[in-house]
Amino acid sequence: MLRHPDKFTAHALVGHRNSDKMLSLARQLRPSWVVMTDEGAAAALKGQLPAGVRLACGMDAAIDLASDVDTDMVMAAMVGSAGLPATLAAVRAGKRVGLANKECLVTAGRIFMSAAEASGAVVVPVDSEHAAVHQCLQGHERGSVKQVILTASGGPFRDRDPASLHAVTPAQATAHPNWDMGAKISIDSATMMNKALELIEARWLFDLPPDKLSAIIHPESIVHAMVEYQDGSALAQLAMPDMRMPIAYAMQAEPRLDTGISWLDLAKTGTLHFHAVDHLRFPAMALVQQVLRGEDSLAITLNAANEVANAAFRDGRIGFMQIVTTVEQVLARVDDRAVVTLDEVWQIDEHARSLAEEVIGA
Repeated sequence: MLRHPDKFTAHALVGHRNSDKMLSLARQLRPSWVVMTDEGAAAALKGQLPAGVRLACGMDAAIDLASDVDTDMVMAAMVGSAGLPATLAAVRAGKRVGLANKECLVTAGRIFMSAAEASGAVVVPVDSEHAAVHQCLQGHERGSVKQVILTASGGPFRDRDPASLHAVTPAQATAHPNWDMGAKISIDSATMMNKALELIEARWLFDLPPDKLSAIIHPESIVHAMVEYQDGSALAQLAMPDMRMPIAYAMQAEPRLDTGISWLDLAKTGTLHFHAVDHLRFPAMALVQQVLRGEDSLAITLNAANEVANAAFRDGRIGFMQIVTTVEQVLARVDDRAVVTLDEVWQIDEHARSLAEEVIGA
């Protein structure tokens, strides 16, 4: 928005606890509304916002503004399933949605994409891998797709002996070699649970069966995804690892916007490497195959149990390799069934979290 003030203005900014960051953004972007879902953070902003910027508190306010008549586009970037209600409200209202919250599709993909089809909402992925697939699919018949391949950096442990991963600390797991991300997502990258969730997301985004979805390790993070077609060709999208590119693409795919990212110099980059995913090092990638072949309840459970296990590892309650084993044990205790309502989503989500706590506390 700051680079293209002639094209975009902020109608509402939504945050959780970081009132200092929100105050800085509000001063820069001058939105009509600021919403904080945490009461304490909202209280800290009272009397501090620029003139004309209104303050609201709570998820209900975020949901209302996501579907507001003055909102043209929603950038859904909240972490976890907490972002689902507001994002779904935007979809049901027929908005353009830049989707950076993969849990919306992991937990409610069937509901979410059905709502988009019914309302005419345009859902454009912001994850760099899915944005790459979106671009590689343009102008091609979906039935001619042989395979979609998401690339993965492999995180900080891509070359580490799997036997040594039991001793990994949270500080080591959050030291991502290519991306600057939050603790939860960084740990998901280290376990490759993030890529497992992205495969589920791709299933719904691009309406593809599990046997057409795969992942490959690509340490340089230059090739963000590839699409193979029946004629033997493979289209890839390449760019420097910088999230400004997929964000700009989601906001305005045509004509393309100047993002300010570094130009890709392949001669300077030199060799690009690709490796098969080692399921001993990354058991989450084996586990997700079971989930992809199953119904909605398994994906909801995978996401919820992982959120609990990820937090437990960060709190020192379990070891690094126990994150995926916890999720696996929870999956073994739930029914495999389709889901058609949000109430069912929340019930399965809550049950999975309770089961994960039982497994961790056992």
